[in-house]
Amino acid sequence: MSTTTSETASTITIIKWFDAPQKHDYPAAQSYLSLTMKPDLVKKIVAALKKAQMTTFKSKDIFRASLLSLLGVSNSHVEKVRAEILAGQEISPLLLYREKATGRLIIADGYHRLCAVYGFDEDAVIPCKIV
Repeated sequence: MSTTTSETASTITIIKWFDAPQKHDYPAAQSYLSLTMKPDLVKKIVAALKKAQMTTFKSKDIFRASLLSLLGVSNSHVEKVRAEILAGQEISPLLLYREKATGRLIIADGYHRLCAVYGFDEDAVIPCKIV
């Protein structure tokens, strides 16, 4: 387990992370990627993600590279992850894919977790796998 500490003016929130993505994260990444990519490429990406080493990036940098907007805390999935964080539960690292043609970062799995963590601290260091 790894942790990220987020400090605001009046509170400190410790974000606990699993040491590796959970088994169900890979099929979720495959499902998402299959919406815009050919099945053979998706299989290769997911296989590479399974073998990839863990690394870390700041949440704000992941957002900037992905070109995605932040989901608000009113989003039910973000709210669920925020509640898990506040309850001291571990959350899963992100699965990321660097799109070859454009260099754009695709969040294959973990967008809601990223949004929840960013809500605590935009500088939070997030464990992830990237290929």
